[in-house]
Amino acid sequence: MPKPLTLSVPHSLGRAEAKRRLVDGMGEARARLSAVATSIDDHWTDDRLDFRLVALAQTVAGHIDVLEDRVEVEVELPWALGMLADRIKTKLTKQGTLMLEKK
Repeated sequence: MPKPLTLSVPHSLGRAEAKRRLVDGMGEARARLSAVATSIDDHWTDDRLDFRLVALAQTVAGHIDVLEDRVEVEVELPWALGMLADRIKTKLTKQGTLMLEKK
């Protein structure tokens, strides 16, 4: 079983604003992924987003915790995508940082 991909994205927005931006960003991500995904499930419980995505017969699941000064992400990748974990982590970190930059 592969090790989960984990990352932390720092921010200076505070918990409420960071969550608001993530909610907006997840809507955009859902729209882009709908072209390849057969199933996208996500739900918030307080400041935690649990998600599950099925695309190209691969299931990706995980959660995002919004904290006062950072967002912590943990993603379980299937074996086939696990080989791309470093690339995926880089892309997620870049997108997360762009979403959480002060504007």
